[in-house]
Amino acid sequence: MSGAPVSPRLHKGAIVGLDPFNPLASLIIFQYNPETLTRTLTVNAAAQGTEDQTEILRFAAPPTETIAVDIELDATDQLETGDSIAESLGIHPVLASLEMLLYPKALSIIANDLLHLAGLREVIPPQAPLALFVWGIKRVLPVRLSGMNIVEDFFDPALNPLHAKVHLDMRVLNYRDLGLLSPGGALFMAHQLLKEAMATLNGVGTIGGTASVSVSGSFSL
Repeated sequence: MSGAPVSPRLHKGAIVGLDPFNPLASLIIFQYNPETLTRTLTVNAAAQGTEDQTEILRFAAPPTETIAVDIELDATDQLETGDSIAESLGIHPVLASLEMLLYPKALSIIANDLLHLAGLREVIPPQAPLALFVWGIKRVLPVRLSGMNIVEDFFDPALNPLHAKVHLDMRVLNYRDLGLLSPGGALFMAHQLLKEAMATLNGVGTIGGTASVSVSGSFSL
């Protein structure tokens, strides 16, 4: 007698901030994967703003890609297991991890202010840690969070939030932004090479008759 079918292991999405000075401060593994993910790609053509027809098909850079997702944060499971952090702080720590991707580090601000008071006028703006958007092994992308919208609801007696919905807007950083030899630039190039391989695989499948084109022009596998 055959056993019950084994369900596939669920890969959880995540956002990871690569901060060598505090590697645990910006690690956000999604408790529940978002049901939808919106991606927008805008071409970067070399001939934008010109009428030079010889350059019309040339690219200046990879497309500018933005990603928008809605994630949910909830402390119910942690409270049921007696998690001391959830009991005392709710989901404050997870929200702080997300928000710190938009904040300059406090030590950098203090150091820059001290340098300014010492008479050094050229102060280098604080640098954000490189953030990675992880959506399965086929999509690990360097991103810059451009904004987030947080709706908190359900609070404990100390007014710690127990549930929140967070809308995240991100821009994918490519090798033109980061440099091809940088870790983020190399990661984006690996992503592009994988995308080229999958596009080729799709073409092979189409020729072999395993894919068809619907009337609307979208591919159905």
